[in-house]
Amino acid sequence: MNLHTTAILLASRPHGETAAIAKFLTPGDGLVAAYVAGGRGRRLRPVLIPGNVVDAEVRAKSDTQLPFARIELTTSRAPWMSEPLPAAAIQWACALTTASLPERSPFPELYEGLDALLEAICAAPSARGWLAAMVGYEAMLLRVLGYGGTRPDLAAPPEAQFKAFRRLHRPIRDYLLAERSANVMAARTALGERLARIM
Repeated sequence: MNLHTTAILLASRPHGETAAIAKFLTPGDGLVAAYVAGGRGRRLRPVLIPGNVVDAEVRAKSDTQLPFARIELTTSRAPWMSEPLPAAAIQWACALTTASLPERSPFPELYEGLDALLEAICAAPSARGWLAAMVGYEAMLLRVLGYGGTRPDLAAPPEAQFKAFRRLHRPIRDYLLAERSANVMAARTALGERLARIM
């Protein structure tokens, strides 16, 4: 693998004393995991935040080796991670994407959909402004990965969008996250509880 691309940082976990293993969603290569040297250091720790957009150089000597990545921040979502509802939405969208997609399979429409969702979360003054984008992205994931589902009415009022969000809970749990539902679905449950307070 020899890749230079824009990517959305989905998740990272510590590796050793100073490094991290990060997962990125790329437009042309789909989900990519890579070793980030210094990922836990002062310079890169603020970069490895879910939802951030980075410029990434990813290299591996063979298909069986975990690639190494060098990254530079392009767009930061950090300001929204201190706000409980936007932070819950960003974390859920990134966790869902990480858990649902196979590695190194391109899904350009999902990259565009996730990018648009994250933009909506950060631009809207409240969840009423981005809930339709969340429902649309979840439904798109189900369709693209072969589990069917209808296209939601993105022009419906927020109360109807919240009902659509609740209806998607079961197919996401049973199809997209059948083997991981306990850990990942907790993030969706927490998001739903926060949304219920404002609907």
